[in-house]
Amino acid sequence: MVFDPDRRQTTGMCGRFTQYPTWAEVHEAMSIIGPRRNLRARYNIAPTTMVEAVRQGEEGRTIAPMRWGLVPIWWKKPLKEVPATFNARAETVAEKPMFRDAFKKRRCIIPASGFYEWTGEKKDRQPHLFTAADDAPVLALAGLWDRWTDPDGEELLSCTMIVTEPSDWMEPYHDRMPVILDGKQIDAWLDGSAGTEILQPAKESALKEVPVSKRVNKVGNDDDPRLIEKDAA
Repeated sequence: MVFDPDRRQTTGMCGRFTQYPTWAEVHEAMSIIGPRRNLRARYNIAPTTMVEAVRQGEEGRTIAPMRWGLVPIWWKKPLKEVPATFNARAETVAEKPMFRDAFKKRRCIIPASGFYEWTGEKKDRQPHLFTAADDAPVLALAGLWDRWTDPDGEELLSCTMIVTEPSDWMEPYHDRMPVILDGKQIDAWLDGSAGTEILQPAKESALKEVPVSKRVNKVGNDDDPRLIEKDAA
């Protein structure tokens, strides 16, 4: 497939992904503990909706639902006034006020099945789904999490996905890509021993791409597994 670089996404954001692994598959990939539960299959996740994220606790790793779009613990304004915090740039995540405290103390992994990027004109964008080249059920996306309490005393867990410069293979599709970690990197990320040096583009052999249904372009389409099937058009 030949791409026109001017037709790729250049928003700097990675704003849609899929998440449909089972609890057992996440456990196999990240050794999570706690009671098994049915994880809702999601095929077109958009920012500010709830997603599953894995964090390190004193007794082990657990998975919990979190708002996709980090709300820092110190946030004083209404939730609706939180800026777009669903992505954090690898180059600045350790210094940005929105993320620097979470970078030091509250890291997480977002267990994704894949993520979307687009090419083409704005009115006729073609979505592309990126998944593990070896068909592994989980992509371990580096993230941060935080806990915010609203004026009524209700707690909200939230998270952000860290993005970095694209690999040469990914560059025709988008000018950013999520940070994907492997087994040893997952350990170093969650225990805090790794710094920003770990936040690198994935190897080009790590992912595969397939064009999928343009129904993905509508945020409301989220629960249909046919969204991830190859587009025959």
